[in-house]
Amino acid sequence: MKSLFNALNNKILVLDGAMGTMIQKYNLDEKDYRGERFKNFENPLKGNNDLLSITQPKIISEIHRKYLDAGADIIETNTFSSTSIAMADYKMEDLVYELNFESAKIAKKLTQEYTQKNKNKPRFVAGSIGPTNKTASISPNVNDPGYRAITFDELVISYSEQIKGLLEGGVDILLVETIFDTLNAKAALYAIDTYLEKNNLNIPIMVSGTITDQSGRTLSGQTVKAFLYSLSHLPLLSIGFNCALGAEQLIPYMKTLSENTSFYTSAHPNAGLPNAFGEYDQTPEEMSFQIKNYLDDNLVNIIGGCCGTNENHIKEIYELTKNYSPRKIKNV
Repeated sequence: MKSLFNALNNKILVLDGAMGTMIQKYNLDEKDYRGERFKNFENPLKGNNDLLSITQPKIISEIHRKYLDAGADIIETNTFSSTSIAMADYKMEDLVYELNFESAKIAKKLTQEYTQKNKNKPRFVAGSIGPTNKTASISPNVNDPGYRAITFDELVISYSEQIKGLLEGGVDILLVETIFDTLNAKAALYAIDTYLEKNNLNIPIMVSGTITDQSGRTLSGQTVKAFLYSLSHLPLLSIGFNCALGAEQLIPYMKTLSENTSFYTSAHPNAGLPNAFGEYDQTPEEMSFQIKNYLDDNLVNIIGGCCGTNENHIKEIYELTKNYSPRKIKNV
């Protein structure tokens, strides 16, 4: 952990880009997702990207390697949906520990390899903890606003399974990301805090929320400051935003965040906004030009990419960060 803080104090760290965007390039079919082990599984598995850490580990390793070659200091595990809640869609709840453990192992092996090659540029693994596909704060039934599809306690149990797999697989950081409902995030953070205390561990925690549109609020209705203040009771490594918006649209919210927190800050925006077909057209050069505003205004300590980004976006961002010093932590 000391090397992580040393790195943060000396430079802007680069987070990797999208995993799903990279997987799409392989044009995998149902057979590829199943592999030999799940060839007779009763449910369709195409689209279960996290499963590829078990059935196609070489592909996941290759994607991580592309981001590391591009200059990423931190790579995320392929575990965005590796909770029992999300895996219920595929009837694979019993695989949660293995998914997280194997994904962490793949990433950790590579970061150790790259750190060994260049000890002046240590690499780190962030265990990706997604929001699940259910929300604890909002009813999915417009005719029953008091109904909830998931409870806080159920979320804690589910997140605890994921956390155990990630930590035993060797992650350096836990990243609670793409937070659209802060109550879900609180469940994840409670599960993390409980697990770390029980096992006498001290692991850095990154938190990254999602501003869903130009209203400047999360899906559960919080402004930037409300989101920040509701999670600042924990000793986080960093707090930031990712997904939903492109780099340009996210700037005002990162300014508010940066001015009001004494944590390190992070951002990994999308490659612009999606087009009519749901695809991302923003080039690495265009995205880098917008990211430059973050660096000129001293807004971030950690910068990367989300939906639509690939290794070329990350390479452009990495080259850009070489010319800047990291954001100085403020006492607020």
